Amino acid sequence: MSLLPELRYPSVPELVATARALAAHRPGLCTLREIGVSRAGRPLHLLSVGHARRAVLVVAGAHANEPTGGGTLQVLAERVLNERELRAENSWHFLLCADPDGASLHVTPAPRSLFDYHLGFYRPAGPEQPEWSPSVLPPDRLPPETRALLGVIDELRPYLQVTLHGTDLGGSWVQLTRDVPGLAEPFAKSAAELHIPVETGASDAAGWPHSGPGVRVMPGPETGVAYPSMPDDARHSTWYHAHRYGGLTAVVEVPMWASDLVDDPAPHPAPAAAMRRLALRLLRDSREVERVLAEALPRLDGLSGLDGPLLRAARWALGLIPGLAEDWIQRPPVDTTMAYVGSVDAFGRRLPLRAASMLLRVLREADDRAAPRLEELVASWCEAYGERFQARWVPLERQVEHQSRTVLAAAQHAREQAA
Repeated sequence: MSLLPELRYPSVPELVATARALAAHRPGLCTLREIGVSRAGRPLHLLSVGHARRAVLVVAGAHANEPTGGGTLQVLAERVLNERELRAENSWHFLLCADPDGASLHVTPAPRSLFDYHLGFYRPAGPEQPEWSPSVLPPDRLPPETRALLGVIDELRPYLQVTLHGTDLGGSWVQLTRDVPGLAEPFAKSAAELHIPVETGASDAAGWPHSGPGVRVMPGPETGVAYPSMPDDARHSTWYHAHRYGGLTAVVEVPMWASDLVDDPAPHPAPAAAMRRLALRLLRDSREVERVLAEALPRLDGLSGLDGPLLRAARWALGLIPGLAEDWIQRPPVDTTMAYVGSVDAFGRRLPLRAASMLLRVLREADDRAAPRLEELVASWCEAYGERFQARWVPLERQVEHQSRTVLAAAQHAREQAA
């Protein structure tokens, strides 16, 4: 018997309701408890299944704009509950949403297009992201969501933490804080079966060692970073906290819209020139958003949205752009493949588009006269983004299935490594 609702992007209340139903259905195996509260007072829930000594922690909702993880977590929890062999070696612990405040602001019903997706877009500024905040804030200023996550890791001491992430457009890839030999093969097989491209040159993992196609291992602290201007260094995130107990973290990324352009290992004919061209476009696009913001700010003065999370996040994203563009222009490319340049192209479109989308929500709420013009800009950027990458929708069932398979494969191979 399945207690899951129809598969779709679930809200946090729906995730909690499903977890309560699972815990009520099998009270001897399942527990649901609060492990902290958000900055706004929303509870953070942990669903635990099984009683084995070795623990796997699965985290959903660390980034508000990456909704696939909630559906994956639901499917995984029920599968672990129904398949005895999955909990014979491991107890499984599911953090339903690491950022419920962010989830309340990002609106993802069932987007029909990239434009639909961006009309409800929200991604917090870096210091407000639970997993990233330790890389940009001192320990005494960490948000309560981060402290709750670190506390769960201290309590469970998982041999594996898996955090469920995603991207709007591109391919699937995995980031590891320590290598997991054998993971690359089932990951690639699953992606191929489900017609999801593998992002072989992800800009998020620029310069990191390969464990296999689409599987990257984060370098140690002695290694320099590809983009020095970016403040959020993954090596100082919550992902490394499991290392205190001999564990590791796997970050599993899946796309909402797929593009085969990020799965092309062929050498780029002129990578440095391409990076410069992308940097200049990034600066041009960001200036368009900044002009709208500068024009509208005097009219927004005194409104609650002026200091709200949407505008704060938009301004933070815009603030990253000058340094990042300089990195792309001044530093030699860390990867010279078509896939890498394609991934950078997508990243360069993503940042100003996200800032514009969040600013648009503020302007619409204020009924500001600049909103229609900015909406036209967001619509045109979304259209160009999709056309450039020949975007195709990945059915949610495939997103969830691939992410679930990768989590289970990571648990198996990391357990064999730890034995």
